[in-house]
Amino acid sequence: MSGAAFSPRARRAVRLEQLTIGYNVVEMVIAVAAGLAAGLISLIGFGIDSGIEVAAAGVVLHRLYAELRHGDVDEAKERRALRFIGLTFFALAAYVTVEGVRHLFGDDTPDTSVVGVVLLGASVVVMPWLAHAKRRAGEALGSRLVIADAAETRLCAWLSVSTLVGLLAFTAFGWTWVDPLAGFVIAGFAVMEGREAWEGEIGCDDGDGCDDGERTTGGPGAAVGSS
Repeated sequence: MSGAAFSPRARRAVRLEQLTIGYNVVEMVIAVAAGLAAGLISLIGFGIDSGIEVAAAGVVLHRLYAELRHGDVDEAKERRALRFIGLTFFALAAYVTVEGVRHLFGDDTPDTSVVGVVLLGASVVVMPWLAHAKRRAGEALGSRLVIADAAETRLCAWLSVSTLVGLLAFTAFGWTWVDPLAGFVIAGFAVMEGREAWEGEIGCDDGDGCDDGERTTGGPGAAVGSS
């Protein structure tokens, strides 16, 4: 990597992407384990979504490394990886929808999960901060890649809020239908993110309007920036 790529701005962007992956790995393990223990579809779905976000962030980080090195990005391999991620989002949507319908009309009653509430409460705080920090880092670096990934993290933050609200409502009032409903919300998010990944738009924010030649950054010169 060139000296310019080791500028404070570039290092900060890379560290934030690495933090995104690390946090989501922990979030995935805890959420899935707690969800399985309590039988909470929304919490399991949230954990699986965190795992998919890890895969997506890995693709983004790989591309960022390549651009900072002024190297070439293998677009064909990246497109295959993004389509695989899209398929996993669709599978997640199908899973939580089927399980949600089954729980909604079945006799199964999930348990409350203090671990899930604490985890989601932490995510409601961490994810918006991380999204804001990544957006500022992307703007300072001149990288549309990092800015767009910040939008993905912001979407994750909203998902944390919706799942937490559902889990708190179930814990406080015992409304068993709240958990499947929260699962349906997750399914909606998963379909939206899956479609974007399948179409190769994971690096595009809604307002950016980037095209095939300018999907994620303003070019290698803009990506590395100056210290």
